[in-house]
Amino acid sequence: MLFALCFSAQAQQPTKILRIGYLSSDSPSTIAARIEAFRQGLRELGYVEGKNVVIEWRFAEGKADRLRGLAAELVRLNVDVIVTSGPAATRAAKEATVTIPIVTAQDNDPVGNGLVASLARPGGNITGLSTLAPEISGKRLELIKEIVPRASRVAVLGSSTIPGNPQALRETELAARVLGLQIQYLEVRGANEIEPAFGAATKERADAALMLQSPVFVNERRQLAELAVNFRLPVIYDRREFVDDGGLMCYGTNYTDLSHRAAIYVDRILKGAKPADLPVEQPTKFELVINLKAARRIGLTIPQDVLARADKVIR
Repeated sequence: MLFALCFSAQAQQPTKILRIGYLSSDSPSTIAARIEAFRQGLRELGYVEGKNVVIEWRFAEGKADRLRGLAAELVRLNVDVIVTSGPAATRAAKEATVTIPIVTAQDNDPVGNGLVASLARPGGNITGLSTLAPEISGKRLELIKEIVPRASRVAVLGSSTIPGNPQALRETELAARVLGLQIQYLEVRGANEIEPAFGAATKERADAALMLQSPVFVNERRQLAELAVNFRLPVIYDRREFVDDGGLMCYGTNYTDLSHRAAIYVDRILKGAKPADLPVEQPTKFELVINLKAARRIGLTIPQDVLARADKVIR
């Protein structure tokens, strides 16, 4: 009887509720697809919100100065792991804790940003996924040449202070030589420099523009879309949020896939793995998204063979 009572008491012990912190510099609506992909990844691994896991969501809503405070909140809650969406969020989490494991769902250059020692051996309490794939800059130039066959000059907008961008620019310049294109690089570090950069590109008769990674561009993506129309300049971006908000075209890392894969890291850490021992993985899926509404606004016809290769076409 005593054995039975002990066994019954053990059986009735509640399942431990795991707590995951999620930190992003964006608003939930901006990255809704990524959030759902992460949730789906957790469900596939047996985690059910409210049953065996609780997710503490923290969004800075585009206000980078809020990230430190939000990261500190997650640390005070003593979450089991923190998932970050982007370099700024990861940096804030790193400053807040050296003990709680951190999984970056997407970082443009984890080594260059000083987050990990190397991709193979991260060290410390951070691991996750990188978006770094500078070689696809050449593919973006090829797409520009396909949709604007007469193009001879392409403006490249970005900030050299962002890790990963100098390498991406070098790859772009190499591809430009092969394609017979001239590159006009325009340094843009703040929102107030975006419109003058478009003006400089037009003045130098750029036929199209390519945007390198930049949080400034992400925050000002609607302004970018309108400027592209005003200057009648075909622009290609690195991620689909730009196209969803009126931009012409993007070719780049599939961020939704990375968010889905982040759940795997979380699962492994919750089961005892150490971030220092989990290699940072690079992107394996890329996507081409085209906005025909934007094309019509600048009087551009997208060739059918390009449309046929698109993962999504906004009509």
